[in-house]
Amino acid sequence: MNRMKMKEWKLGTKSPYHYRMFLTTALLTMMGVILAGCNLLSAPSAMVESQEENAVSPHIETPEFNISWTMHQNLPVPQNAEMLEQVEQRFGVDLDVWNMENNKYESLLDMKLAQGNIPDLFRIRQPQDLLKYQQQGVLAEIPVETLNQYAPNLMRIIHEQAPAYENTGVIDGKYYGIPVINPTNIYRTPVVYRQDWLDKLGLSVPQTLAEFEKVIYAFTFNDPDGNGIQDTYGLSSEGMNVVFGAFGQIVFADQLYFGTKDEKKVIGALEPEMKEALTYLRKWYKDGVIDPEFVTGENKGGYKHLSHAFINGKIGMTSMGNYYHWIQDGDYEDWRVERDGNVVKSPVQATFIVKELTAKFPDAQVTLGRPFMGPHGQRGSKGNDMLMSFTAIGADAVKEPGKLEMILRIMDEVSASPDPEKAASMTYGMQNKHWMWTPTEPRNIAIMPPYDTLFGYQNMIGANIGMTVPLKQTGERELWAATLHLDQDGIYNALEVATPALAKYGDSLIRLKNKAYIAFITGERPLREFDEFVQEFMSAGGSEVVKEANAWKQ
Repeated sequence: MNRMKMKEWKLGTKSPYHYRMFLTTALLTMMGVILAGCNLLSAPSAMVESQEENAVSPHIETPEFNISWTMHQNLPVPQNAEMLEQVEQRFGVDLDVWNMENNKYESLLDMKLAQGNIPDLFRIRQPQDLLKYQQQGVLAEIPVETLNQYAPNLMRIIHEQAPAYENTGVIDGKYYGIPVINPTNIYRTPVVYRQDWLDKLGLSVPQTLAEFEKVIYAFTFNDPDGNGIQDTYGLSSEGMNVVFGAFGQIVFADQLYFGTKDEKKVIGALEPEMKEALTYLRKWYKDGVIDPEFVTGENKGGYKHLSHAFINGKIGMTSMGNYYHWIQDGDYEDWRVERDGNVVKSPVQATFIVKELTAKFPDAQVTLGRPFMGPHGQRGSKGNDMLMSFTAIGADAVKEPGKLEMILRIMDEVSASPDPEKAASMTYGMQNKHWMWTPTEPRNIAIMPPYDTLFGYQNMIGANIGMTVPLKQTGERELWAATLHLDQDGIYNALEVATPALAKYGDSLIRLKNKAYIAFITGERPLREFDEFVQEFMSAGGSEVVKEANAWKQ
């Protein structure tokens, strides 16, 4: 019976294979007794212990635990993925990876939960959702002493490298979530322009809001793509956050963005200066400078970081994705593995959004600029929180004695092994098959062909099933990001975890905020009603959210 078939059998259920093995073993045992007489009873204790050890040694066909596992995924993980099987055999478990598309993760997870299915390894993608799931009763408390005993390397790294986040997963004095800290989130979202459009129109990367306005009008009305048709726009939804950033706040995000004003936490979307920002956006929309499809967003499905509006040549500016989605041919040199196995440095090739763009428009070029300055000297683009997510344990996992400890043991090894070889293998696959070490210090990973060009290959082989840990990144890609000063001008959320009120009202308040902002931009609602919107927001739970945010201590 192959492993795909084995997945159909649950704990406590024996397959026909198990019964055939049982009968065969029983027959061989009886023959051994007949041949050996009473010698079996007087066998040396060491032999008996050896036989017992062999009988209970971990084997994938008789797993000790069946563990349902949620993780970051860009592609589905096959049930027979080689690295997944290695982990299973190493720990004597059966891992049931829930394949849930990343950009639909929350809705798919909530559907599972509504059906009574709780994952044992519970990935909470949005940090502000930890409290929500704890209140729903679907998370297990993780005793700190158990956590430190069975995941010592993981907890040591968090304690040493990100102590400010160590207790963010504590609710009412109990530990529910292991913080996932992403060290590369020091780099804000880039501000990107079509450089070939700027060149054609004789324009420079804008440094001020006034210069930005000039650029986006030219992108709309001066035929930057040269096709003789007025079918381009200046910006869409993601670029709007840079406009809001020119007034010190972020508005469009998956969570409510808090800022700090006069040493108090405020919700950026409610600040009075947003009226001024909306005045610009409303005028630009009326003049036809904003993509009319901004309401549905720039991404039209698939990999969530792709701006299809930008890729299709519809807009000339965006602030979508991360720095590594915007690499162009030759931006820097990185290590690669040649066919003869030598690891050498060579110019990088375009990635993600740029790769898609240049496949459609071979002469297209992009440039990453600094967020432009607003009329009051402010600037910024959206910063992704260092606290990227939480790893939790599902409530049902602790009903099986030893299962919690086993999950923590696995998480410790696949996420934070102190052995560099093992740590690299758990993340990237088999050494000398999927990756090789670079020849110089500090040693880094060079992905071997064809995996170096295969999107999501780690999911395809079942690697990288653990969680990100806050270790300093020394790769060429991150060094390149630093040269672009992407570690400056980021606007980060001043409240990274949820309060009870935010867990209760957050989703409805985000919908209320987005609806109002879209109406203000499109002209469906007059800007003189902005203060009325603020009152609506506060009455719908916003006042309680703001009050708790300022009283909350992480």
